[in-house]
Amino acid sequence: MDLGIHGRRALVCASSQGLGYACALALAQEGCTVWLNGRDTGRLQAAAERLRLATGATVHPVVADLNTEAGRTALLAACPEPDILVNNNAGPPPGKLDDWDHDTWIAALEANLLAAALLMRAVLPGMRARRFGRIVNITSAMVKTPHAAMGLSTAARAGLTALAKALSREVIADNVTLNNLLPERFDTPRQEFMAQRLMKEAGIGRDEARARIAATLPANRLGQPAEFGAACAFLCSALAGFTTGQNLQLDGGAYAGLV
Repeated sequence: MDLGIHGRRALVCASSQGLGYACALALAQEGCTVWLNGRDTGRLQAAAERLRLATGATVHPVVADLNTEAGRTALLAACPEPDILVNNNAGPPPGKLDDWDHDTWIAALEANLLAAALLMRAVLPGMRARRFGRIVNITSAMVKTPHAAMGLSTAARAGLTALAKALSREVIADNVTLNNLLPERFDTPRQEFMAQRLMKEAGIGRDEARARIAATLPANRLGQPAEFGAACAFLCSALAGFTTGQNLQLDGGAYAGLV
């Protein structure tokens, strides 16, 4: 299927590994020019070279911290007129309400609400003027199925979800869409972190920890990053111009509700 985005400019945040890289890979495979982003220079350069070798695409690595104004400015200076923006950022660690003081809350909101909101603010006028734009926010299954231990992530990302929905109704007439991808249990460094945490808590080995995590999903396996990237690429496609304000769950069947 030709997604109709060959030659488009795609800015993918937090994309040196994990789901961000999977989205960048899928977009590069569709012929987009891709701006990769991360904070670790060595890891980012290695990811950019891996992406070039895998796809032949033009790839621009940008070292920048999304959680700072300076970092966002650097990212937008490198790619001032993206056709596609994929918002992504590391989520806060699990914990308890008693653990989360004012500074912890502010850090979570900076990373998982404000960084994406301010990037959208910067790129939406140009997208509307050019009459093409695709914004995909990588949020979390916790937006629709909150767990107390993931309260920081749930609260910040639910706020981003509400903002995206409100904006989506304003910009769709200019062929600009805003959608959210809600992952759960993909085989990425994040799940390795969760497995290591479970190993320490339960006194079990890595294979057992990963099996227990997978068993929480009806699919009884972890999701593959390529599956996630493909969903992102479709939402960024020319064919998805009538799809906006949606929350697409990629969770192996975990969500038990109807809507």
